[in-house]
Amino acid sequence: MGHRLTRIYTRTGDDGTTGLADGSRIEKDAPRIALMGELDELNSRLGLVLTEAVPNDLARCFEEIQQLLFDLGGDLSIQGRSTIKEHHVLWLEAWLDHFNDRLDPLKEFILPGGTRAAAYGHLARTCCRQAERVAVSLNRIEPLPAYGLEFLNRLSDFLFVACRILGESDDAPPHHWDPARAPLLPPRD
Repeated sequence: MGHRLTRIYTRTGDDGTTGLADGSRIEKDAPRIALMGELDELNSRLGLVLTEAVPNDLARCFEEIQQLLFDLGGDLSIQGRSTIKEHHVLWLEAWLDHFNDRLDPLKEFILPGGTRAAAYGHLARTCCRQAERVAVSLNRIEPLPAYGLEFLNRLSDFLFVACRILGESDDAPPHHWDPARAPLLPPRD
């Protein structure tokens, strides 16, 4: 990294713009900046998951995903840069298959929750879906870096499977959606 921040505030954003890595300025509410913000939030939520007990191989995947999300944010900050490649998407698919093969077949929808790590993971998963929606909107206006959409789509699938792994606990079995449930009535006095 060639340029280090010695002072955090610059006052250059006081007019509602922010700087991109190429030196250009853009409105803080521009779709490109909105996607960068979604990726930042997703990265932070993955960091939150990592504060919990996470199986070592899954933790290493999350750490690599954090690096890749930072790369994708950098790609958005430099027009024409594309560090996310097809092999990153294939890497996610390989790990997704690896973890999914350890699970029983899914027969019902799973409600978010279970363990705290799984609940945090579901927050990351929904944040990933939001980032993907923002990416699709941005892609209509200007092309995204190659494989960005594919990576986010695969990542949300990966996070769903990761939540199932994180939810495996004798103390907190997963609770499934029950379309035939009867609503809970309050007790009568």
